[in-house]
Amino acid sequence: METTLSINLITSNPKVRGGRPCLAGTGLRVSDIVLAHLYHKQTPDEVAAGYAVPIAAVYAALAYYYEHKTELDADLREQIKQAQRLKQNWIDHGGTPLLP
Repeated sequence: METTLSINLITSNPKVRGGRPCLAGTGLRVSDIVLAHLYHKQTPDEVAAGYAVPIAAVYAALAYYYEHKTELDADLREQIKQAQRLKQNWIDHGGTPLLP
């Protein structure tokens, strides 16, 4: 009989980071790991050291990303668009702080 084993290193909680998948016990999003690895060209060892997390958690985050790539890529694109809107709003208002 085959048993499927799970590595419980990725969690989601609506009260943490808007429910985005995070490394268990942290607020570090899977997307943070992905960005560091794929876009900033850090090795998994460098990501683990930089965020002070176990290497297994980095690999779990990357595996989770590739398993849910379409969904997470869409979320990353939306986050980038939101950041661009906020930046433009800041510029449009003379660079003054957005919050009092």
